[in-house]
Amino acid sequence: MLKKLHYLDYKLLVPYLVLCATGVVMVYSASAYWIQTQYRWADNAVMIKQLAFVIAGLVLALFFFYFKLSLFRKPKFQAALWLILFASLFYLLVVGRSVNGAAAWIPVGPINVQPTEFAKLIVIFYLAYMFSQRQDNMRRPDFSLKELVKPLFLVGMGIFLVLIEPDTGGAIIITGITLIMLCASGISLRWGTGFFAGLVVLVGGLYYVFANVKLPHWLTKHYQIQRLTAAIHPFQESKTVGNQVVNSLLAINHGGLFGVGLGNGTQKLGYLPEPYTDFILAVIAEELGLVGAAIVIGLIYYLIAHIYLIGIRSKNAYRSLISYGIGTLMLIQTTFNVGAVTGLLPVTGVTLPFISYGGSSMLVLSIAMGVMLNISAMEKQALVGKPAGKRVK
Repeated sequence: MLKKLHYLDYKLLVPYLVLCATGVVMVYSASAYWIQTQYRWADNAVMIKQLAFVIAGLVLALFFFYFKLSLFRKPKFQAALWLILFASLFYLLVVGRSVNGAAAWIPVGPINVQPTEFAKLIVIFYLAYMFSQRQDNMRRPDFSLKELVKPLFLVGMGIFLVLIEPDTGGAIIITGITLIMLCASGISLRWGTGFFAGLVVLVGGLYYVFANVKLPHWLTKHYQIQRLTAAIHPFQESKTVGNQVVNSLLAINHGGLFGVGLGNGTQKLGYLPEPYTDFILAVIAEELGLVGAAIVIGLIYYLIAHIYLIGIRSKNAYRSLISYGIGTLMLIQTTFNVGAVTGLLPVTGVTLPFISYGGSSMLVLSIAMGVMLNISAMEKQALVGKPAGKRVK
């Protein structure tokens, strides 16, 4: 047990710990005024909760560092995870707790659990197993997608249930994870190129439509459409759906290069709603400046790059695909959060990894980090005294 600590990957561990610590500090700075005025709570109430989530996350990371990942490959274990997930998602549709228009939370004691966050990991472990088992066939030019109907249908059902909560951000992340893992699985170039080309055309076409075409009122009143128009024309919608984005941009502008100082931000004083959640990066940019925000974002992307590197170097297809899945989860989540805060992408409600307040997100990301530390240690152990060999399933 202690021997495994010799293979601990500090390039994963140190950024993870630094980001968690930064998140606790910034959650306190961003939340103190808001929770006092809106909820009459103590100014450190949210910070204490976030600290508790971080500690629980560290415990989970340690547990999954020693966890036998082969357990995720057992059909009965996978079936149990999917059963729990679908039961949770159906529960949300019937009696889920609605927050900001989305029934995405299930009350469990003193906390609210968000099943969508855990769905991301379940999809990663499931697809890693399914794709690694079919990898040789998927490389053939004559490979038929019929072989992937069952796993993709199961994941598609999960995405559909997440989308109708509605949780657009969660659905986008799971879809992105599926596409990247499919391409990383060794599928023939013809299919991989087709998927990416279709995605580029779809996204580009939607952007052109919402930027240049006047849409009918019955369509634009839907909240997802409103978020798209707010991202493209935030100042035209500054009194309504564009308010968050406009105040976020004002915070970034006010902070300048080096910021106004920790705790001295003004946009968190009632202008940005719940600034300690999705828009905490705006508070960081205002108080620590573009330099501080760039360091935080850079540290997250460094972590993502290292996770992808572990996947690239791995000789084990299953562990490699898990790495790609976790890296993609963090990549999409970070990119969409930064894009929303800067007005480059629509607001989707996704958190900034390790920084934003949120129990489910922190726990899931900590589990992911524990799994990656586990995989990294196994890869190092496999290299000790062994020549590089053929990739195994």
